[in-house]
Amino acid sequence: MANSVGVDGYIHIEGFEKFERDAFDKKKIKAAMRKAGKLVRQRAQLNVALSRGQDSYPVNRTGALLDSINFKVSRSGFLVKIAPYKTGAMHDYYPAYLHYGVKLGGRIKKLAPGEGRGKSNRRRKGARAALVADRKSNGWRIEPRANYMSDALQDSSSAVRAILSQAFADALG
Repeated sequence: MANSVGVDGYIHIEGFEKFERDAFDKKKIKAAMRKAGKLVRQRAQLNVALSRGQDSYPVNRTGALLDSINFKVSRSGFLVKIAPYKTGAMHDYYPAYLHYGVKLGGRIKKLAPGEGRGKSNRRRKGARAALVADRKSNGWRIEPRANYMSDALQDSSSAVRAILSQAFADALG
């Protein structure tokens, strides 16, 4: 499912845990992380652009989602994060709406003056529960989409592993 929790979007390179971070040349590690980030970013953009709404991926209409996919290398250089970020072209951060979905029906709001019962303007007994049940049964206004970011990482995981393991080996020497 699109919003399942897991570590699908994570790769760990084995064999270098026994070394301290100071033993590595950070310039080489950061360069490799940038290269890996660029590779996964391009794959994620390709997934969205070519899917055209199939495989439960979002549809690319304006290109704002493609432009928002970017990567950031951490300050230490030992981590890269690839994700859709909010850009100036976006009014709201809508990749979150695409990933988690939006249920049909609005929030249950306060009653307008004079619509309720009595001086306190309350709902009838069981009316709120009926509204909540209606909202739950309505379904999705925007259905959750597949996670194109973790799919891009899985698709290019062998290349990313090769790039990073070679960089870690080179950075030790």
